[in-house]
Amino acid sequence: MAFEFGPRRAKFIDMSKESFDALTKDEIGHLEKFDLIYRSLCALMYNYVPTSGHPGGSISSGRFVANLIFNSMDYDLSDPDRNDADIISYAAGHKALGLYSMWALRNEIAKISAPEFLPKDERYQLRLEDLLGFRRNPVTDTPLFKKFHSKPLDGHPTPATPFVKLSTGASGVGIATSLGLAFGAKDYYGDNSPLVHIVEGEGGMTPGRVAESFASAGTSSLSNTFIHVDWNQASIDSNRVCREGTEPGDYVQWTPAEFAYLHDWNVVMVSDGKDFAEVAAAQKKALQIKNGQPTAIIYKTIKGWQYGIEGRASHGAGHKLCADGFYEALKPLLGDAKSKLPACPSDAQRCKNDDSVREQCLYDAILVVRQALENNPDMCAYLSTRLSESRNRLNNLQRKPRSAAPNVDSIYETAAKECSIIPPELALETGTFTTLRGELGRALSYLNAKSGGAIFAAAADLLGSTSVNAAAKGFADGFYNSKTNPGARILSIGGICEDAICGVLAGLSTYGRHLGAGSSYGAFIAPLGHIAARLHCIGSQSRQEIKKEPYRPFILICAHAGLKTGEDGPTHADPQALQLLQENFPVGTFISLTPWDPQEIWPLFATALAKRPAVIAPFVTRPDEKVFDRKAMGLAPASDAAKGFYLLCKTGEKPTGTIVLQESGITNDFMNITLPLLKKEEIHLNVYYCASAELFDMLPKSEQDKIFPEAHAMEAMGITGFTLPTMHKWIRSNYGRAMTLHPFMNGHYLGSGQAKYVLKQAGLDGESQFRAIKRYLKEK
Repeated sequence: MAFEFGPRRAKFIDMSKESFDALTKDEIGHLEKFDLIYRSLCALMYNYVPTSGHPGGSISSGRFVANLIFNSMDYDLSDPDRNDADIISYAAGHKALGLYSMWALRNEIAKISAPEFLPKDERYQLRLEDLLGFRRNPVTDTPLFKKFHSKPLDGHPTPATPFVKLSTGASGVGIATSLGLAFGAKDYYGDNSPLVHIVEGEGGMTPGRVAESFASAGTSSLSNTFIHVDWNQASIDSNRVCREGTEPGDYVQWTPAEFAYLHDWNVVMVSDGKDFAEVAAAQKKALQIKNGQPTAIIYKTIKGWQYGIEGRASHGAGHKLCADGFYEALKPLLGDAKSKLPACPSDAQRCKNDDSVREQCLYDAILVVRQALENNPDMCAYLSTRLSESRNRLNNLQRKPRSAAPNVDSIYETAAKECSIIPPELALETGTFTTLRGELGRALSYLNAKSGGAIFAAAADLLGSTSVNAAAKGFADGFYNSKTNPGARILSIGGICEDAICGVLAGLSTYGRHLGAGSSYGAFIAPLGHIAARLHCIGSQSRQEIKKEPYRPFILICAHAGLKTGEDGPTHADPQALQLLQENFPVGTFISLTPWDPQEIWPLFATALAKRPAVIAPFVTRPDEKVFDRKAMGLAPASDAAKGFYLLCKTGEKPTGTIVLQESGITNDFMNITLPLLKKEEIHLNVYYCASAELFDMLPKSEQDKIFPEAHAMEAMGITGFTLPTMHKWIRSNYGRAMTLHPFMNGHYLGSGQAKYVLKQAGLDGESQFRAIKRYLKEK
């Protein structure tokens, strides 16, 4: 019996059985001419950069992208930031050469035939002159780069480029983050939401996080999502990525169509992605599907088509500098290309290494492309008319936020206004017990109510266990589905899928109308979320090149953190997670939070939100913690945690040493056991606590020195439930570091068991802390 897929909400359309009536013969002729110029520009760019970029995939995707931006999408060229516009997102970031070429040609066409469509501010344009900045650093000082104020165009796209919302290209993250954009648009606008068009290849679908992301979109009926797959079967190392017919694939045994349909996506199969008639008909057909499911359009293409080098050889490589094959590829456009383009002298290596020479060559080639456009006024007029019609369609759609759309700004306003005083709704009674994760959940719930549901939460099958489900309290039960349960605030992201959770929530926050909060064991989400977090920070910073605006945070919740998750053993009770994140990002982009007292959650979290970093990573524990009477114990108020690092207490009038604490488990043992023993023996110490290294770094240097004088840093020893390197900032002397207690100080991972036994095995329990402090003072 042949295998068949079970019931699907999605549908499968084979375009070879459909009519191709979306374009006239003349329209196809204009698009063919445009594609010839586009492919030629890709070849020129690769050659004169020189020999850098990915020409093959840029060329094979050009036809369906051209039809998207000129015929299918509803957007406004004059306003790249227009919120109600459709979005195109290059998840395939290695096709950046193609993206920049496409953007520059579109800009030049408008400049020739309809200059009124261009943004007045050149920061929002990508001109032909900006191509001089391809794969160039901002400090480039070559003559033409400076003369034309060319944009430094990153090797993979970033939001420093107009119409680019995300930093993409890293191992499948682009699909997850692009889907996050779609989630944001769908929830904010409802049924009449902007569409998100994602450009990817079959190789970019092989990472595991892509399957997780596809599952999320299909499960959630993310109907405003369209992925356009450049199925050319070629990656860096293979010319048969997927199974095809009876031939097994080198990497995977699915076709992109099977992959998408498995995850309940509509599939529109294009047998010839080089045929503009079929491409346009497929995109038109896809837009007509109204079953509520996302859609994948699979275009069968040839990587490097008509470039002279095809398949995997054109993935990240091409013709050698000014080789005969390069000029041959330009013949269809230029005829005797060699006589019309710059050519290297006999010493080609000098040309390749001389920035000014190769810049001039690229500029001369760009002028040839400009002339080719000017020589085709009918084509330019047709395409500029299509840009006008795109804007008209967008205006006619009259997209407006749904009646109960959330207000994410209220979250940051509330946090800034109330960070110094715990709101009555979140106040805790001393002597009671609660969890750090539970208090973070209550803080998220409080803010979500204020914002009308701007917070979407997700977890790796740990919603209740990590308490992140509290963020959705007061909203519809269950998982979000754009069709059947749009009021829910919990996203289903593939199950146990930290990779996709972080990517989707980063994209959701990037859209600008929501705050994504994803949770799992810190042992898993810290390393698996690192790539998405890093790209989100890169995108947030690069966006500042176009518009200075606050970052749009997402929350990476490292739950069940530290040794108090001891029953799960060393695979889960991980002290290493903080080291992967803390101080590993540029100042201002990332904030980690390491509270020890449930009363610290609100001032820490609210202060971090008010700072508006790109990513906030709270480390919260699973077990109950006692709510101490800090005033009665002579401890600093919980609000001091907002400084990031603070003097928790002094154990006497004349301290003879300094202790720095970090992490909840060891600090609670310090409070319950070590501190009473120190006071009993009249041992006088400065006791500091590290609640957030990054918040401390944001304080003025004068305030940092006042809080933690250099003399204290030079004499201090540390006690941490994380790894030793996380203490190097605070413990400056070799002696202090040698005395510092940390989970790996005995040279091995710790065993399983209740927290008290794991802490004892590590030598981090209260009594062991006391003995170590006495030894530190004696030998000091």
